[in-house]
Amino acid sequence: MNVSAISPDEAKKLITEGAALIDIREPDEYARENIPEAHLLPLSAIKNGARLGPLDPHDVVIFHCQSGMRSTQNAQKLAEIAEPARVLLLEGGLDSWKKLGQEVQEDKSQPMPMMRQVQIVAGALILLGVLLGYGVNQGFFLLPGFVGAGLMFAGVSGFCGMASLLAHMPWNRR
Repeated sequence: MNVSAISPDEAKKLITEGAALIDIREPDEYARENIPEAHLLPLSAIKNGARLGPLDPHDVVIFHCQSGMRSTQNAQKLAEIAEPARVLLLEGGLDSWKKLGQEVQEDKSQPMPMMRQVQIVAGALILLGVLLGYGVNQGFFLLPGFVGAGLMFAGVSGFCGMASLLAHMPWNRR
């Protein structure tokens, strides 16, 4: 199935004509900021078998993520779950939508997306370990090594212990 990208302006026009806009980001990302017309169907749910439907060949489905990267990388899978509808990708994702001044709903009271939290904590721990390793004791160099091993394990296994730990923090409880 042929999947093509469209600009935010083209997408807005198609949405007003009845096209479905599907946000494939995760629920924490969606809760913090989303396009009002978008329906959430996280990529993780799609990978676990979620589908759209029932759809007809004349239906139009526009998928988007934050920057367009996840949508593009998973274009074939997105086309499969929306068959037989016409599938389009929002070029540049939510970022390009906002750049053109299109409407978004924001809730800054929602926690930052989990992956950003993991990146901040991992980066801080690595920097701390390096600084303490040079300034206090070389044994602190084990900290960046431990964090790096954890990130590598998360990438290989799909399980991120740091994300699981951060999910239980008070600011992430809703």
